[in-house]
Amino acid sequence: MMPFECYKTYIALKTHFTKGDKYDFIQNRTQRIRATKESFYGKGLKGDKDYRPARKDRFWFEKMVRVYPDKDIVNFFVSNFVAGEDPQMVYMATIVKSGEKIFNEWKRKIQSLSYVFRNETTDLFENKKFDDVFDCSKGHPLILKSHLAGKTSIETMVICDRILGYRVNFDKKLDDIVWKSTSMKMKKYSPFLNIDVFHYKKILKDVVVDSAK
Repeated sequence: MMPFECYKTYIALKTHFTKGDKYDFIQNRTQRIRATKESFYGKGLKGDKDYRPARKDRFWFEKMVRVYPDKDIVNFFVSNFVAGEDPQMVYMATIVKSGEKIFNEWKRKIQSLSYVFRNETTDLFENKKFDDVFDCSKGHPLILKSHLAGKTSIETMVICDRILGYRVNFDKKLDDIVWKSTSMKMKKYSPFLNIDVFHYKKILKDVVVDSAK
């Protein structure tokens, strides 16, 4: 990947995570991104009539393509957009400052995702009936409250949805901005989370059975 393509990948993924259903990175990659090489590398010399300065963070993108393979570049940006509460507030300045730390933490979590999922769902279902965890008849369900409290990760939220399909049902019953934002983040993140659903379904079944004893 060239530096300019890395820059377009950043824009495409930010668009993917912040523009709802208007943009799908999995389908379009960077094909619909209108950024030009002139906007990235600059044009002409200072004082020229058509002079355009290069992006100040151009060298950071050049470093990225030297350090990371293409797949890791995508995951680098994905990890940063799902780390915060609002992907809209993830700017290049933030990524330059703390992006590598966030990416490394994300990689460690993904490498031990089975362990993370088992622990988080064990805490989530402990001393609770299964249906109560997903009951949204009186507002935010327990699984969402746990996520907002930082106890249940976005990965566990997505995996449970891949198993149970609860997100669409919540979408029909919850009309507040907190859930809508979480739901969209789950929807946008899910395609990047490469998991064996059957494996996690077995873990969830074991956890639920144990919690009922």
